[in-house]
Amino acid sequence: MPDLKQLYDAVINGDAKTTQALTQEALAAGVDPLKLVNEQMIPAMDEVGRRFECSEYFVPELLISARAMKAALELIRPLLTARGDQPAGRVAIGTVKGDLHDIGKNLVASLLEGGGFEVIDLGVNVPPEKFIAAIKERQANIVAMSALLTTTMPAMKSTIEALKQAGVRDQVKVLIGGAPITQKYADEIGADGYSENAVGAVALAKKTIAAIA
Repeated sequence: MPDLKQLYDAVINGDAKTTQALTQEALAAGVDPLKLVNEQMIPAMDEVGRRFECSEYFVPELLISARAMKAALELIRPLLTARGDQPAGRVAIGTVKGDLHDIGKNLVASLLEGGGFEVIDLGVNVPPEKFIAAIKERQANIVAMSALLTTTMPAMKSTIEALKQAGVRDQVKVLIGGAPITQKYADEIGADGYSENAVGAVALAKKTIAAIA
């Protein structure tokens, strides 16, 4: 039986190779894949988030830890799907129409996966129709939108309006973020939440899911 604490440490240290090897070893030894996620990986990503908030870690460290977590999830996710385990929630994430920036969006998507969410990454320059399709076809219960430009911020409002017109606005919570976004803007356009950084976005998503569960 592998020492599962080593898996926790490997995620924190961003060691993808060791994370994958330890996960493989644990699964071969019959460890419940959900135990690996809930008892080692998610707590490790929570610790990475804490270090980021304390300025002990910065964006590069967040990215490599998220990458390590992803390496393990590639082995675990098919097993969870096969036995019907449900993710913490389903998040359709994308940078809004007209905006091609993806670094922040990618970081949030990786950390959401690390937090136990199923992430439907719609990419960049995403029109409202794609968000609507993700809600209808993939049962997304959170829509997460990013914008890095003041000129693309209005696309967030028009997407929320499109969700209303399609009759799906009540089925999801809408979370927004990006450099020019503020809580005031989120309130103005009728979003359900706003976060100023990736770590906060994951905490917000968890809080949002807990409220609707």
